[in-house]
Amino acid sequence: MDVRTNLVEVAARLLREQGPAAVTTRGVAHAAGMQAPAIYRMFGDKDGLLDAVAEHVFATYVAEKSRTPDSDDPLADLRAGWDTHIGFGMANPALYVLLVGRPPSPATVAGIEKLRAKVRRVAEIGRLRVSEQRAVELIHAANTGVVLTLLTAPDPDPGLADAMYEAVTRTILTDAPALAEDGPVAAAVAFRTVVPDLPRLTDTERAMLSEWLNRAAGG
Repeated sequence: MDVRTNLVEVAARLLREQGPAAVTTRGVAHAAGMQAPAIYRMFGDKDGLLDAVAEHVFATYVAEKSRTPDSDDPLADLRAGWDTHIGFGMANPALYVLLVGRPPSPATVAGIEKLRAKVRRVAEIGRLRVSEQRAVELIHAANTGVVLTLLTAPDPDPGLADAMYEAVTRTILTDAPALAEDGPVAAAVAFRTVVPDLPRLTDTERAMLSEWLNRAAGG
């Protein structure tokens, strides 16, 4: 294991076991059997070290999620992703708060792309009521809010995550596949799932076409 990775993993362990107050340059250096100047050389300061810890732990989590194959049920996979993220936040409270308070890292962006792929599969079976972008934003915001509420509430409601998921899905999902219907609305729902993959359109043209199709589909 290289020196930088060792320092990051030691800091991650201290953060997980003892909280943010334990992650000092001196404390991490001592636990890693090194001198504090090594941390300054590699990470700049304590904030740089914490950024590296957050990226390392969340990147590991996203990589593990990516190795989990999709099932034949996009709706079940969407729910499983929600539950997994809630579980990660509850198991890593100090790290989660740290992640939320920082600009999106590459691992955070990768996690959102994983969510986007799950939402795309739901759209492809005609169960999405709103645009894919709106669905991703609603799920991400609600999921993050639930974790932060559960972590900070003096008496957290054990049913909050389930209730919030049901509220979100009532907003973004249809009761029956729109693709089973006849007419222009069903065609708009079906066509908007392939707009991002159309090769001869510019980004601006794709955005305009997606907006028109979203309006036609009522989302």
